[in-house]
Amino acid sequence: MFAWLANPARFMALSRWLAPLFGAAAAILLAAGLWLGWTAPDDYQQGATVKIMFVHVPAVSVGMFAYVCLGGMSFFGLVFRHSLADAAARALAPLGAGFTALGLATGSLWGRPMWGTWWEWGDARLTSFLVLFLFYLGYMALQAAIDDETKAARAAAILALVGLVNLPIVHFSVEWWSTLHQGATVLSPGGAGLPAVYLAPLALMGVGYIFLFLSLWLVRTRAEVWRRRAGAQALAAAAV
Repeated sequence: MFAWLANPARFMALSRWLAPLFGAAAAILLAAGLWLGWTAPDDYQQGATVKIMFVHVPAVSVGMFAYVCLGGMSFFGLVFRHSLADAAARALAPLGAGFTALGLATGSLWGRPMWGTWWEWGDARLTSFLVLFLFYLGYMALQAAIDDETKAARAAAILALVGLVNLPIVHFSVEWWSTLHQGATVLSPGGAGLPAVYLAPLALMGVGYIFLFLSLWLVRTRAEVWRRRAGAQALAAAAV
């Protein structure tokens, strides 16, 4: 499948209609999720603060999912020298960083009334998720710091692959260490621990975030392909 999509012409033809389709699906799902979340009753312990999870949990999940995609694209770009994989990885990094930053910000907003603090360095989930954000920033910084795009892509790809080690730490941190952060609720071994009134909007928001991410990723990758084509044409014209 990837080999078929690695052809830029095929990718551009397919993404031309997939991007708006994913965007429309995201708009519908997010609108429905926000409405159900807004009208959901306050929690008996957390009050209205519980509604932050409808934004926070999907943002955290997509931030991690995006890094898995970044690692995959980096692997294909580094090992198989696929230029489209490099373009996709470069287009993806700011999106992943944005979702991760949103997860950090909303987590802090939830933590202040629940834990009495905006941030707790002793919490392994918070700290490891911050490290994930720093890997995104490091990837983008490497891309910007090296003038040669080929060398920049290779250096950034290596950093992205190293950063994959942090993902299981983020995921299992609440099980490996004693932290303030709560464990899995939706995907817990005993089944979903949320009432349907909260689970339904959370599920809609989660799927909506995924479609939003995919739509934006396709749009940004298309823009990156066009940028590279324009640069190649400019070099060819200058050589004449």
